[in-house]
Amino acid sequence: MPLSTFSNDPEDSPEARAELAAAASRSTWVSVGVNLLLSSTQIAVGILSKSQALIADGIHSLSDLVSDFIVLFAGHHSLKDADDEHPYGHQRFETAASLALGGLLIAVGAGMLWSAVTKLQSPELVPTVHTVALWVAGAALVAKELLFRYMLAVAKRVKSSMLVANAWHARSDAASSLVVGVGIVGNLAGYPILDPIAAAIVGFMVVKMGWSFGWDALHDLMDRSVDEQEVEAIRQTLADTPGIRGVHDLRTRKMGDMIVVDAHIEVDAQISVEAGHEITVAARDRVLQRHRVLTLMTHLDPWRRPDLDPPNTSATS
Repeated sequence: MPLSTFSNDPEDSPEARAELAAAASRSTWVSVGVNLLLSSTQIAVGILSKSQALIADGIHSLSDLVSDFIVLFAGHHSLKDADDEHPYGHQRFETAASLALGGLLIAVGAGMLWSAVTKLQSPELVPTVHTVALWVAGAALVAKELLFRYMLAVAKRVKSSMLVANAWHARSDAASSLVVGVGIVGNLAGYPILDPIAAAIVGFMVVKMGWSFGWDALHDLMDRSVDEQEVEAIRQTLADTPGIRGVHDLRTRKMGDMIVVDAHIEVDAQISVEAGHEITVAARDRVLQRHRVLTLMTHLDPWRRPDLDPPNTSATS
């Protein structure tokens, strides 16, 4: 099922959604356990084996641990019901968390780059690493790739963009572990400078990922619209509602993983206000049922059959 639609099957019942939210929480706790083990092992072995690249990868895993806790914190608060101060709910807590995660990654990546550049200025002082660093880097690569596949499957199941971002963060970790492995191999082959070069590449990857997360979250906080395909799907649902003659001025803005929609709908000018209201309610129910829409604000416009409109006469001299 596409992320942009909901169906009427039992899997979309409140009980099923609660179960899926619990599954999302479990996947994040699995990530916490894996990253805690990886970061402590990588940093300890990196220090003992004199591998800056492995230490950098361990710090990267440590940043993942922090991001996992941000996800858990944001996921808990974004599920709160609407209140007087937050009439649209707390869905944007996830967006704010993604922005914070992006800033964290940029800071961590910049620190890695600075450390690596410092080492590259004195390449003769770069030591030869121990072989155990390569084994740890390989194990980290396998663990992070498996974690990515598991988290992405859960993220798609619960339809959470924040969990998707966190899953791809795990994939970036797998790529960084691959780079670290290559740097360690080069170091062991007689090119010690490849280890800090690998650390610098990891730092750049972390900065790039952080910028991507932060930039997307910033746009969402500025009421970015959803993509045109999803807008057209909502427009079609409105247009197919019995009694609606036309739809125009349809606007959307993201609210976390949900959407707020404004639309002008046209109904027969000859019907009563009560009948127009019933059509509006039916349209709203259809949209909320079939799309990830949080609320739909509508404006009724009168529609007249062109053949029944009075002729457009103008004064002539």
